[in-house]
Amino acid sequence: MGGYILKRLVSAVPVLLGISLIVFVIMAMIPGDPATAILGSYATPENVERLNRYLGLDRPLWQQYLTWLGNLLQGDLGRSFALNRPVLDEVLERFSATLILAGTAFVLCALAGIVAGVVSAARQYGLADKAITFAVILGISVPSFFLGMMLILLFAVQLRWFPVSGMYAVWGGGGPGDLLHHLAMPALALSLVATGVIARLTRGAMLEVLRQDFIRTARAKGVPERRVIWGHALRVAMVSVIPVLGIQAGFVLSGAVYVEMVFQWPGVGRMLVEAILKRDILLVQGGVVFIAACYVAFNIAVDVAQGLLDPRIRT
Repeated sequence: MGGYILKRLVSAVPVLLGISLIVFVIMAMIPGDPATAILGSYATPENVERLNRYLGLDRPLWQQYLTWLGNLLQGDLGRSFALNRPVLDEVLERFSATLILAGTAFVLCALAGIVAGVVSAARQYGLADKAITFAVILGISVPSFFLGMMLILLFAVQLRWFPVSGMYAVWGGGGPGDLLHHLAMPALALSLVATGVIARLTRGAMLEVLRQDFIRTARAKGVPERRVIWGHALRVAMVSVIPVLGIQAGFVLSGAVYVEMVFQWPGVGRMLVEAILKRDILLVQGGVVFIAACYVAFNIAVDVAQGLLDPRIRT
């Protein structure tokens, strides 16, 4: 197992290098001069030239990339122009909020999606199957940001059950109850689409497993139906479901950008949007690479979990 984990870690290196190169090139192609955006009303030709020389923006792109990559490999993501603080400190501070939101949404969509998929497969063509299928199709069809606005309109504006935005109440609070109160709507909006995808694919995996011979043998031996489904069939089906969970984790993490803007959640997604508007190149590059590294790490963990369930994958 150690060799398999090492192999997956090595294979992640070119992926991260490719991501860093793509992000750097895209940011370099954005119109406008970062020095001019930073200086604002003080952007005289002399000041712009001096700041470009200080930031190294007057050098060829390949030299800028190698310098940035060298610092990146040492754990230095640079310094934010707009915030005047290390990029890594800002990303880590914002990532804690994103992790709370995306982590909660992922747990919700994983549990709800797997349970819905299993129930749908166990009651194939029944009323529960039709109801779950309808709900899944509806959930997949609704974008997260639109659902978020509808939730705000209903539960925050009309019913006034939940706050409109933020992570904590502006007048104090700050406890777990206050956090959960603010977290409910954005986590629900972020998890709905992924829940539908997981439920649909779990249903397909379960139906395939339920047709296999060992399931018929277990039933012939008198094993209770609940144990057949939740104990035997689900364990085998999880080999196919786990990669889907990894993909949806990336979807949830990337979708947090839209949800954070709708609910004004102080996470990395909102930080990246604000940094792009301010042309804060290093903050954008550092934030994207950090998120990409987290996504790659999670996928490695998913592959390891899949290998533990099915040893054939490790060969």
